Amino acid sequence: MIGRFPILDVAPVVDCGTAKAVVGETFPVSATVFREGHDSLSAGVVLWDPKGRRRPLVPMAELAPGTDRYGAEVTVTSEGRWSFAVEAWSDPFATWRHNAEIKIPLGQDVELMFEEGARLFERAARRVPRRPAMAEIAGLLRDGSRPAAERLALATSDEAVAEFAAAPLRELVTRSKRYPVVVHRRRALFGSWYEFFPRSEGAVLDGEDGEQRSGTFATAAKRLPAIADMGFDVVYLPPIHPVGHSFRKGRNNALIAQPGDPGSVWAIGSHEGGHDAVHPDLGTIEDFDAFVAEARELGLEIALDLALQASPDHPWVGEHPEWFTTRADGSIAHAENPPKKYQDIYPLNFDKDPEGVYAEVLRIVRHWMAHGVRIFRVDNPHTKPVAFWERLLAEIGRTDPDVLFLAEAFTRPAMMHTLAKVGFHQSYTYYTWRNSKEELEEYLSDLSGDTAAYMRPNFFANTPDILHAYLQHGGRPAFETRAVLAATLSPTWGIYSGYELCENQPVRPGSEEYLDSEKYQYKPRDWDAAEAAGMTITPLIRRLNYLRRSHPALQELRNLRFHHVDRPELICFSKRLAGDADQGSDDVVLVVVNLDPHRTHEATVWLDMPALGFSPDDGIIVTDHLSGDSYQWGQGNYVRLDPDVQTAHVFTVTPAGSAPS
Repeated sequence: MIGRFPILDVAPVVDCGTAKAVVGETFPVSATVFREGHDSLSAGVVLWDPKGRRRPLVPMAELAPGTDRYGAEVTVTSEGRWSFAVEAWSDPFATWRHNAEIKIPLGQDVELMFEEGARLFERAARRVPRRPAMAEIAGLLRDGSRPAAERLALATSDEAVAEFAAAPLRELVTRSKRYPVVVHRRRALFGSWYEFFPRSEGAVLDGEDGEQRSGTFATAAKRLPAIADMGFDVVYLPPIHPVGHSFRKGRNNALIAQPGDPGSVWAIGSHEGGHDAVHPDLGTIEDFDAFVAEARELGLEIALDLALQASPDHPWVGEHPEWFTTRADGSIAHAENPPKKYQDIYPLNFDKDPEGVYAEVLRIVRHWMAHGVRIFRVDNPHTKPVAFWERLLAEIGRTDPDVLFLAEAFTRPAMMHTLAKVGFHQSYTYYTWRNSKEELEEYLSDLSGDTAAYMRPNFFANTPDILHAYLQHGGRPAFETRAVLAATLSPTWGIYSGYELCENQPVRPGSEEYLDSEKYQYKPRDWDAAEAAGMTITPLIRRLNYLRRSHPALQELRNLRFHHVDRPELICFSKRLAGDADQGSDDVVLVVVNLDPHRTHEATVWLDMPALGFSPDDGIIVTDHLSGDSYQWGQGNYVRLDPDVQTAHVFTVTPAGSAPS
């Protein structure tokens, strides 16, 4: 039912879920608001915190003249379930001011208009007793000995308008429904992820006895200081559970494993245990606890893979055959995506015993939560019922709202968006396949726009499954370019181990699979030798993560703005976080990237100066935090980037004449 004043199309409102934010995040609220006739209307946003306390009204402004679309930005300050509503009201002062500024200069109803204005100022003075100036103005408006122009200027001065804006007179107040916003901890939006296989760290490929040997949690822990030193926040581990023997895959996904081949870690389960066990080659559950504790000491969180599937040897297969699909010949259906077959994996059937499956998965998640895991990367959630995830994530969120879930769903947009809407805190994206300027600008405009109300992107530059052709053929500059883009476009980004070494050999031409993929074999790396030989881009990664931690503007998503460049090979964008009383000046980061890893390109960058917090004629100082150079820029600026020297500029921006930040 429409109220006294229509308030329509309120945003952010999520059709099958709840809008999201994180602590300290500012997000836009908008609505279409209008009224009959010609009297003035105003609107504002009201927030209620998780304790039900109403926060001060935030005024809304019309986003474009004549559209009736109003908007404001609001900030949430604590975790929990917030709510907001839009209020609209008849604004008698704005109505009087509009009419007075037309009629009084024309000599129409002059004293009557002043009397009506005086009464409004008296009302305002009564509402806020500590505003004697309002009562004084009321008296002056009635003073017919003063010129009309003088009295009108007094009543419509900036000071008077500001007084009414601070404590508006509101008539016929109409409120929309209250809409929820769930507020998570900051890690849900901002973080740097590093993925590695514990079994590879410290692995021995040819021991004295000729046997391959897995790394352990203890040897893997030796890699943690280097990961922390690069500035990462989250260490993501692929499955650490026992691996099945039946139909075990060999090197490079061979159908027949050779003696000693460890198999795919996603073929979960054997006689040694299932999803609640650790692979005995890695150690014990106590060793895992020690690994988590050491990571915590270094400021790292552990994210664990949650892959709801089983090898043919998983205890579930014997104990709960009803959890799988039986084919006409009596065999259990293995995973396949025709013509691809995955004989070493049985998918779960969520329809035969949904309550049993749900209870078991909930038990498993809580098991690992009890061992210090507060982030789960969910493998292929789009192959399971959405309703299952909605229920599971709601239950975990009810008792442990700090636990986060990342959806690894490279699938159709509708499914990806719906998974985010029903509760996933982060989502993998199509970033890997967006490489041109047009693709990046279009995709990121969507992710940082309305979609940001419910979907938070995690920009992995590579994964064990995805080695894009851009990286295969672009050499070191391609790896640098994609790292800069991922780390500055998205508040959450990540790399899979080996990215810093620019590993780029595919298993075959045209494939995105790695040669000698770590999914099927041990892959120890000599990090010290690579560092000593300068064969890594570790310094760049460390610098990017330092900048991300140092500049709050890079920790946001909705503040992304693109700037015009007159060449398609170069892209320019900025992120700005307006300063406040505590922060001081604005934090502005401006990035220019050469998207062509093979050639030098020159171009003119045309800056949207208001988006940076400046007027078009202002001069600015841009300081490149990759090279250390500073330049004085204006609205139009020459740029030259040679990928063999430097693929990108990551600037901070300050007013001309100020010290660089």
